[in-house]
Amino acid sequence: MPPQYQHPLPSKQTVLTRYGGWIPADRAVYKAFFDDLLRTIDVGKAHNPAVQAFKDAVDADPELVDLFEQTFLQVSALSRIKTFDELLYCMDQIIVAAPKFQVNRDENGGEIIGGEPVGVPLYLLFDLLSNTGAGYDLLRKVKLNTALKDLLNVWGDYLQSANSNNTLNESDEGWFGKLGLASLEKNRGIFNEIYECPDYAAPNRGFASWDAFFTRKFKPNARPIPKPDPPFVFIYNACESTVYGKQTNIKEHDQFWLKGQPYSIYDILGRRDDEVARSFIGGTVYQAFLSPQDYHRWHSPVDGTIRSVQVIPGTYYAALPDDGAGQSDPDFQPGDPRGAIIRSQSWLTVAATRAVIYIEADNKDIGLIVFVGVGMVEVSTCDITVKKDDRVFVGDEIGMFHFGGSSHALIFGPDVKLKFFDHVQVNNHLHVNTPLAGLEI
Repeated sequence: MPPQYQHPLPSKQTVLTRYGGWIPADRAVYKAFFDDLLRTIDVGKAHNPAVQAFKDAVDADPELVDLFEQTFLQVSALSRIKTFDELLYCMDQIIVAAPKFQVNRDENGGEIIGGEPVGVPLYLLFDLLSNTGAGYDLLRKVKLNTALKDLLNVWGDYLQSANSNNTLNESDEGWFGKLGLASLEKNRGIFNEIYECPDYAAPNRGFASWDAFFTRKFKPNARPIPKPDPPFVFIYNACESTVYGKQTNIKEHDQFWLKGQPYSIYDILGRRDDEVARSFIGGTVYQAFLSPQDYHRWHSPVDGTIRSVQVIPGTYYAALPDDGAGQSDPDFQPGDPRGAIIRSQSWLTVAATRAVIYIEADNKDIGLIVFVGVGMVEVSTCDITVKKDDRVFVGDEIGMFHFGGSSHALIFGPDVKLKFFDHVQVNNHLHVNTPLAGLEI
């Protein structure tokens, strides 16, 4: 008998943009971001020490220098960043500022005619660069990712400082301005009603830093946990996120859902020909992604016990090059080269920095499952807050992402007879703790 659950909102009401918060879908807002950024760079000025260290690391490696040169030769004409030096000067500006809500004004620079969040500004610099053959090679290099990690750590320190809350305000380009707040609340609820805020009356809601805002907590009962009628059992959504895909009967070595690229369950879990990894062959993978506007803490999808945890280092901005947005893309015109990393999320489960948490469910028909928190671009800080042998219950916090957007996956063994509910459709935005699937009994 299949389990029953009626999602409270029709699917059409839960669809958000695929790239929201990552890349402005409005070309005018996208242009305004780069116009503002390029207007502020100071060519010839000494670089920020962290940017200079990144430059030195690249210059010291002839292969990286050559790959950067090839990447800029291959990049789409849409790219506003034309040279490595220009990239560095843009980085100077970004790592001493918090992400903002980008507005687009009329031709006279007065009336606001649009706006979208830019939650991962460094990613916008690398987006089109990553969608090239040379960029694919470049952005997977260990030396480059080591240098990027050092740079991102410096920016991360800034985003945890008091200076970083200066975009948390009610101005036109503030996250609590009219357009910014509407973006934060879309399909999520009234901000002051669902989130814990240090000072609800303050323009910045009392958040001491950008990171404090980014990792904000829900109020108790803001995301209730619907209980099934016995004897049914539900699997719950571990992250507030937008559905990317689900795949059954996963093979030992398989093809990525959209890219036709080979991968293995061993790669995802970072385990070599391991008996535990092998136990998931024939099982199910569910994947969804978070926008910068989303709640970024992870919740347990089942009642159970933590068996092990691991953070696996990986890439930051690498993507699988493609021919651009497809015919069914909800936001971009077919062939638009932007957003390759969003379209590469299945591949990122084996390439990007990720947190892997094994949970032994109390229900024996579920058994061992895996939560994989995939750090994407700036957000590659994966913070696990549970440890081996901890008891967890549905809705308990198990970790969080810091600083940007992200993705996650749930992996089930072959004997788990799941029935995904009708609302679990690609591009649907689902609240954390929402039932995703039930067990067939």
